[in-house]
Amino acid sequence: MKLFEKLFRPRPPIRDRGALADFVDAQSAFIVQKGIYEYSRARAGHYAKVLFAEKDFARSVEYSRWQAYPLGLAMVGEMINGVLASEADGMQRRQILDQLIVVVLSVLDRYPVPPSIGETAWLEARNDLAHRLDLAGGHAPKRVMDIPDPLAEAYFAMMPIHEKLRGRDFQTTRNYLRVSLCNIHDELISRMDRAAVQRALIGDAAA
Repeated sequence: MKLFEKLFRPRPPIRDRGALADFVDAQSAFIVQKGIYEYSRARAGHYAKVLFAEKDFARSVEYSRWQAYPLGLAMVGEMINGVLASEADGMQRRQILDQLIVVVLSVLDRYPVPPSIGETAWLEARNDLAHRLDLAGGHAPKRVMDIPDPLAEAYFAMMPIHEKLRGRDFQTTRNYLRVSLCNIHDELISRMDRAAVQRALIGDAAA
């Protein structure tokens, strides 16, 4: 009974920076890792168990998931900005975005530099993440399903499957990102106290 209650217990609301950061972390990791594992299993077919048991492939997966994690942060971060900015005025939108960038970068900084990536590439990925999020302030919020489009090709190229074996699967991967981000958006809406989060971010900016 306790296990049943745990499985179906409502997820905690998102009202402050800490809860928002935890949401960003969990959902960004989920969207990129799930796609990597599912795609790899699908391409391997009946040999999936054998493939995942190989040390070389395990290292490739480890590299892929850390390489793709900043892309997940960029997608989830832009989606959250669109939600928060939709009811804010011009000055507030910029303040919210600036503080949201701080939150998202703090999530990336929770983790030590992945050995498979290296410090130089990790720093470049961090700078690129900050730049991508900053660009979100220069245009109207996108539809959630359109947010992954600029990153989908780069994400597909990170799959730990040789490019000659990938076939014509890019559209499938892009659609996966679109649907997954829409689902993450729905969860955000159901859990987030938008006014409280906006106050937390704007209050930090004014302090």
